[in-house]
Amino acid sequence: MTDQPEQPLDRVAALAEPIRRRLYAFVARQGEPVDRDAAAAGVGIGRPLAAFHLDRLVSAGLLDVVFRRRSGRTGPGAGRPAKFYVRPADRELSIELPPRSYDVAAELLAQGIEDDERAKESVLHAARARGAALAEDPSADLVTLLEREGYEPFTDPGGTIRLRNCPYHVLADRHRALTCSMNFALLEGAASAIGQSGYRPVAQPRDGLCCVAFEPVSG
Repeated sequence: MTDQPEQPLDRVAALAEPIRRRLYAFVARQGEPVDRDAAAAGVGIGRPLAAFHLDRLVSAGLLDVVFRRRSGRTGPGAGRPAKFYVRPADRELSIELPPRSYDVAAELLAQGIEDDERAKESVLHAARARGAALAEDPSADLVTLLEREGYEPFTDPGGTIRLRNCPYHVLADRHRALTCSMNFALLEGAASAIGQSGYRPVAQPRDGLCCVAFEPVSG
């Protein structure tokens, strides 16, 4: 079990080192466990240096370790499992000085809205307007906007843009229907304001991904 710092500030401090920060960002972007060789090549450093900083990120609680065989084989002769690194999907970090309780406020607001249809419609209307406002920059394309807002977009082999991160992950766990509807309305508003992006938002919940994806518009 990893010995993790108790204070969130200690975890943030671990990212102050530039190489460590680049390694964390590289691993987070992959969406699947990464071994030391791939991480080192991804940021352009040697394997021993990558191993040192990756293990420091694990100690800080920012990455987890999994062991697997590169060949996919099991049993005698399959070789020793290699060490892989992955960003935890169920762990998030925020720093507020002095401490604030925005998460509690969001929880209370969600509880109050869920049983009020008029309130839910107001939230969706506000979300679409907010999405349109996010797209006001004429130079912003869809992917740039999604990256800027923390969705971590990537394109799958079928050409669909999927979102590796849900910015409302904790709230969605407790109030999924309301949060996912709000998120969809926001992204729908943004996509409409951008115009001819070549993609349309669709609700496609998948484990480990945001509930919204963007499918290519045919024709």
